[in-house]
Amino acid sequence: MKYLMLVCWDAEKMDAQAETDPNESTEEESFPWLDDLRARGIWVTGDQLAPPRRARSVRVRDGKTLVTDGPFAETKEAVGGFDILECDTLEEAVEIAAGHPVAAVGTIEVRPLWGS
Repeated sequence: MKYLMLVCWDAEKMDAQAETDPNESTEEESFPWLDDLRARGIWVTGDQLAPPRRARSVRVRDGKTLVTDGPFAETKEAVGGFDILECDTLEEAVEIAAGHPVAAVGTIEVRPLWGS
């Protein structure tokens, strides 16, 4: 079964991070948590998201599109990345989430994908 991990941490710290140039070549650095999941065939995909300051929230009300800057919810934590895992049980996915480095300073929300 596939599980989505929403990786959430301090929105202000994310907004303060310097952004990398998309045209700049970056070598992938070692990330032991991810390296282990790849070796075990559990990690499907994932990525870090741009900071909340670059987000737009889109809603349609009465046929009108409303676009606001940033995430809609006022919160100290924001979604900063995601991972999709292929695990046998929710308990296994939760155990893996507990090992994610951000779990010590933020929140990892684990949800099964519908129809998975």
